Amino acid sequence: MKKTTIILSLGGSLIVPDKINFVFLKNFKKLISKNLKKYNFVIFCGGGKIAREYQVAGKKLGILDHCRLDRLGIAASILNANLVKEIFGQKAQAEIITVPNKKINYAKPVIIGAGWQPGWSTDYDAIKIAQVNKIKTVINLSNIEYVCNKDPKKFADARKIEKISWRDFRKIVGSKWCPGLNMPFDPIAATLAEKSKIRVVIMNGLNFNNLQNFINNKKFIGTEII
Repeated sequence: MKKTTIILSLGGSLIVPDKINFVFLKNFKKLISKNLKKYNFVIFCGGGKIAREYQVAGKKLGILDHCRLDRLGIAASILNANLVKEIFGQKAQAEIITVPNKKINYAKPVIIGAGWQPGWSTDYDAIKIAQVNKIKTVINLSNIEYVCNKDPKKFADARKIEKISWRDFRKIVGSKWCPGLNMPFDPIAATLAEKSKIRVVIMNGLNFNNLQNFINNKKFIGTEII
């Protein structure tokens, strides 16, 4: 039986919110592993707080060029990806994907990806590999349950969004990327996803039952962008 491929853009804020989140990684491994009979998983790991700390330090040390700052973020992404790869042991592909414009090699059921080039986040890399391999859905796992129409930390009247078009979503996130940008989804990735007609579902990666519901085609909590 041919397996379905699920692409995850795994936020670095889940892997290392402050310190390495051992509980999250243990439960994430458990959920992915129990679904490997039916699915292959391609998991792109973000740099998260580690990336931002290096980028802040870089700016304080006089590094102002966006490409150079992005390279620090990419290095953090690769570090996180190596950790995630190792917890899956022999179930994971030995090589981490850092060039997502190629066909997926399914020698192992877990394929881990990391940062590619300056100018965007690993959200873009996940969309790119979906585009190349004609996969029409990407799941973005972050620390939020829904995208809101404005920042809920600043606006008490912020409204959660369950379904939205790419056109309207891009009005919220804008069209520009800068190193360490903290948005529900990378604006550059959003542009590519819209062009490629790829659906993205944003959900809270800490809610494992919810992710399993999505995998099982059941009702889920999150924002669907189409």
